[in-house]
Amino acid sequence: MSEVLKIVGKSPPRVDAGEKVTGEALFSADILRPGMLHARVKRSEFPHARILNIDTASARRLKGVAAIATAEDIPGEPAFGGVIHDNQPLAGDRVRYLGDAVAVVAAESEKIAEKAVRLIKVEYEELPPVFDPRRSLDPAAEKIHPGGNLICHHKTRKGDVEKGFSESDIVLERQYSTQRVEHAYIEPEAVVAEIGPDGVLTVWGSHQSIYNIRAAVCRVLGLPMSRVRIVQTAVGGSFGGKDDCMSVLSVRAGILSMMTGRPVRLVNRREDSLRETYKRHPYYLSYKVGLKRDGTLLAMEIDIIADGGAYASMSPFVTWRSVVHATGPYRVPHVKTDVRAVYTNNVYTGAFRGFGSPQVCFASESLMDEIARELSMDPLQLRRKNMLRDGDITATGQRLNHRVSLNEVLTAAAGPAAWEKKRKNYPGENTGKAVKKGIGLACSYRGVALGAEGVDATGAIVRIHADGSVDVCTGLVEMGQGLKTIFCQIAAEELGIDLGRIAYRGNDTSLIVDGGPTVASRSTVMGGSAVRAAAIELRGRLFQAVSTELGAEPSEMESRDEKIRLRKNPEKFVPFLRAVTLALDRGMDLHSFSWHEAPPIWWDEEKGEGDPYFTYVYGCDVAEVEVDTETGRVNVLKVWAAHDVGKAINPAAVRGQICGGAVMGVGMGLLEEVETKEGSLRTVNLDNYLIPTALDVGGIESFIVENPDKFGPYGGKSVGEPTCEVAAPAVANAVAHATGKRIRDLPINLERVVLGRKLSK
Repeated sequence: MSEVLKIVGKSPPRVDAGEKVTGEALFSADILRPGMLHARVKRSEFPHARILNIDTASARRLKGVAAIATAEDIPGEPAFGGVIHDNQPLAGDRVRYLGDAVAVVAAESEKIAEKAVRLIKVEYEELPPVFDPRRSLDPAAEKIHPGGNLICHHKTRKGDVEKGFSESDIVLERQYSTQRVEHAYIEPEAVVAEIGPDGVLTVWGSHQSIYNIRAAVCRVLGLPMSRVRIVQTAVGGSFGGKDDCMSVLSVRAGILSMMTGRPVRLVNRREDSLRETYKRHPYYLSYKVGLKRDGTLLAMEIDIIADGGAYASMSPFVTWRSVVHATGPYRVPHVKTDVRAVYTNNVYTGAFRGFGSPQVCFASESLMDEIARELSMDPLQLRRKNMLRDGDITATGQRLNHRVSLNEVLTAAAGPAAWEKKRKNYPGENTGKAVKKGIGLACSYRGVALGAEGVDATGAIVRIHADGSVDVCTGLVEMGQGLKTIFCQIAAEELGIDLGRIAYRGNDTSLIVDGGPTVASRSTVMGGSAVRAAAIELRGRLFQAVSTELGAEPSEMESRDEKIRLRKNPEKFVPFLRAVTLALDRGMDLHSFSWHEAPPIWWDEEKGEGDPYFTYVYGCDVAEVEVDTETGRVNVLKVWAAHDVGKAINPAAVRGQICGGAVMGVGMGLLEEVETKEGSLRTVNLDNYLIPTALDVGGIESFIVENPDKFGPYGGKSVGEPTCEVAAPAVANAVAHATGKRIRDLPINLERVVLGRKLSK
């Protein structure tokens, strides 16, 4: 690679921009197949009940009904799951929440299918429900699954917390809680399934993790992987939400297609989406912290209960990430953390941008501000006193052998925000005013990629055609984050060609081997590394092909500006297309597959210690707010957001992620909540689910901090999820600065600001 990058580090237009702005992008609900049937779902009438009988006779007699499937029609296993196989696409002996499906109908039209659903009669025996996760583990509570109500228990142990507390000058105990949050993507879930004459079931959909979905379909429908093809269409937003729920839809449409021999389309209405699909976990967090009078942290004891809802989904992975990050990015000699996820009869919870970090970040960063107030200390200075630095030991016992840039991101955000001046002056300026100003900050660190959540490896294919055009294909998917563009940039950089030569192939399980899920902000660091390696391999073959013509060894060459040329004599070159022709004339393979494995990590689940990630990223948000103490309205004036991404492969994409994450964090902090009552959703559509708009955030100033990491392509790491972790606690701390009142429960809505009381969730 040339020392000066030509394409990486620049911000060319997105390669998928044209199809999206012209409306030519094909979303799953746009797919029409000859003879296609339409499906609708019959859902549970109770949050917890035994199914005694399902009467489909009247529905089957309805003209236009082609098939009705219940659990009895499932040819394979009745349930699937990423860790625990408990998620039932069609309920068998019992329903466990109001989103459960008991039957699915395929008919000639949606109208007929909907009518048939109403004709299906189900006889139930109600069972005692469990709605409060804090009571789920009570021995007297009804068992939601045969093994009991504990999904998982993760722990971290470091030092001796009792010793730490005994040596502390001050010990504080605080309780926090976070709410159930909806992904609120613009496109509801949709799939089209078709069984082909070759017996291969193809499912098109707005999928996030295509191999997870294939595994679920194969398991439940009893098909080998060679007979299931999952194809991703354009995705109208996901944020982690289109994984398990897309598996559910794919299974339902797939079984109907197998029963009828015809294509089947299943599209969730917004009401279906809200009722059925998983949300961000509500957390109940108890923190006990011990410290010296100078602010030095000595001990933390943390206990967390997460509401997993009816099914385990990704709860074991989400809560594991929480246990790693629960203390925040600080040096704490003595740590004891326990995180439990439990079953309830609420809508289930799963993957959501941030994946277990936003909840603990809110608690730990609120706690740091509470400590600062107890000590009459500037919250920024308290963080600088205790923050992790190069070579420090984390709460899990890991030594940080990379650039720890917490001070850089704190400075990058706090300086332009005029932190010291506003923090000092606002309390006096607010005296006697109903509308008060405040400023707050929050910082975080986040493990990159899957870490000890699972095997972390992925592959990429780069292929050069005879006309000099290039294909790039990976097993990771585009969800709006800019993956296609970044991967094409990497390939173009290494091959030394114009970005316009490269096309990103659509995601399809038949094109490339399983490359793992598109989660954990792993696409750039893992997939980008695989793309780069494949492109480097092809470049080497082209160098060999032109070695005679240039009269030089490959080690003397570089590929740049559409030419393969000599480094020391750039005027001597072979055009890229000519090099391709020479290679093909020699019978050389211009197809390269590369497999990239993450660096080794380790984790001891029993001891609660280890090196859970191979590297980390760091971020800080500063938020300035106005609070109307009479109405409770919080107006976010501005957010300053700084994130160390290693190396920005595409700075415009990074800034987009920072801004989008900040707005999503503001939504979690102030507005968003899926309200439930006894398992029933009060939030039934987006008209009563408040999402922040451009009018709710006065401005966002982003700062890209770069400390290239040896494990990422060109030093690049992660940015997608870290950006949404810190805005909510920054806003919460700003509200406390403005009003003098600490609100420990999210969201910080009008009632909590005015009344200062905890509202039921």
